[in-house]
Amino acid sequence: MTLKNTLKGAAAGLAVLAGTQAAFADGHSITVGYFLEWPMPFEYAKATGMYDEAMGMEVKWVSFDTGTAMSAAMASGDVQISVSQGLPPFVVATSAGQDLQILDVAVSYSDNDNCVVAEGLEIDKTSAGELAGKKAAVPLGTAAHYNFLKQMNHFGVDLSSMEIVDMAPADGAAALSQGSVDMSCGWGGGLRRMLDHGNVLLTGAEKEELGILVFDVTSAPSGWVAENSETAASFLEVTAKANAMWNSGDHTAEMLPIIAKDAGMDEDAAMASLSTFTFPSVDEQLGAKWFGGGAQEFMKGVADVFVQAGAIDGALDSYEDNVNVGPLAAAKGM
Repeated sequence: MTLKNTLKGAAAGLAVLAGTQAAFADGHSITVGYFLEWPMPFEYAKATGMYDEAMGMEVKWVSFDTGTAMSAAMASGDVQISVSQGLPPFVVATSAGQDLQILDVAVSYSDNDNCVVAEGLEIDKTSAGELAGKKAAVPLGTAAHYNFLKQMNHFGVDLSSMEIVDMAPADGAAALSQGSVDMSCGWGGGLRRMLDHGNVLLTGAEKEELGILVFDVTSAPSGWVAENSETAASFLEVTAKANAMWNSGDHTAEMLPIIAKDAGMDEDAAMASLSTFTFPSVDEQLGAKWFGGGAQEFMKGVADVFVQAGAIDGALDSYEDNVNVGPLAAAKGM
C-alpha cells in the first residue's frame, strides 16, 4: 500500500515550500482559493463584488481540486486565503511544519462527504468486512481520507489488505463508474456522481454518532495574518454577512442562481448540496463547540488517526496555536 509514502511525501514537500515562501501580496490585491462544485454563500459575495468593495482591493480567485493543493499554494505564496479547506489537509500540513492558521468554520457537513461502494458488490454496513482486499480511490490527506480511515476502522477492515489509490473526487467518480475501483470517496459533485454507481455504508447522522465530524475551514498562512489582520477580518466579515443572508432564508431566490453559476452547477444540483450544509454564525464559532476548544481537540484527534494509520510521521502536541480567533472576533464588531 502506497498511502504512507504518498501522503508523507506531500507533507514533506509542503514543509519545504513553507520555508521558502514568496511575497504574499502586493498590497492592492489578494488571491483566494476555493472549490468548484462546492456551492456556498460566499460565492454570492464573490460574484457580486462584495469582497472587493468592503476590503478596498481586488480579490482574485483560483479554484482547486483538493485541500492539499490549497496548502501547497499557500506555502508557495500564490494564495493568501483558502475558503473551505478540509480540516484533514489543514492538519496534515500543520503537522508537517507548515505555519497555517484557521480563521473560521467555512461549512459543516456530514452527508456531503462520504465513501461509495460499487453497486455490483452489494456490500452495505452489515457486510463491510468484505471490503478487505478491495481497491479504493481516496483523495489522500483530505476530509474524505479521514472519513475513509474512520469508517474502515469502525468496520474492522484491515487497511494493509486494501489497494488505496490517490484520486481527486471527480477522478474517483469516473473510476467507480468504469469499474476500475471497488470504492471511491469524495464530496460535492464527485460524490453525487459516485452515488449513481453505488451506495454509502453510513449516513451522515450515523457518522456523527461515531464522532466522525466533517467540516471545512477558512485558512491562511500565520505570517500573512499577522501582517494583514484587518484585511483578514474584513474578508471574514463579508463571508459572515453572506452566510447570514443565506441562513435567514429570505434571500434564496436572489442568491441561488448566482451561487450555482459561480460553482459551475445547475440550480437543482447546487440546492441539493446546500441543503446538506450548515454555516455556523460568528457567535456559534466563538463558542465551545468550535473555537472555544472543540475544533482544537478534534484536530488533535484527526492527527492521531493519521499517525496510527501511518500516513504522517507525527502529530503536534496541540493545535491551539493553529486557530486564530482574533480576525473573526474583529469581524463581529465591524
